[in-house]
Amino acid sequence: MFKFIQKYTETIKDVEIYPMISLLIFFIFFVVLLWFVLKMSKERIDTLSNIPLDETEEPTSNIL
Repeated sequence: MFKFIQKYTETIKDVEIYPMISLLIFFIFFVVLLWFVLKMSKERIDTLSNIPLDETEEPTSNIL
């Protein structure tokens, strides 16, 4: 499939930087996500983990 678009990608100036930018964005996103999860309090983790099992609350129609 790449051979069909190869001639077009070769004409783009500085095209070799785009894969590196994509990798960097991907890596930064998951590092930030990992940091967020590791910094989360134990009480919050317990609260979030019990949400599917909690039958005391009525379902809400608000979707955020």
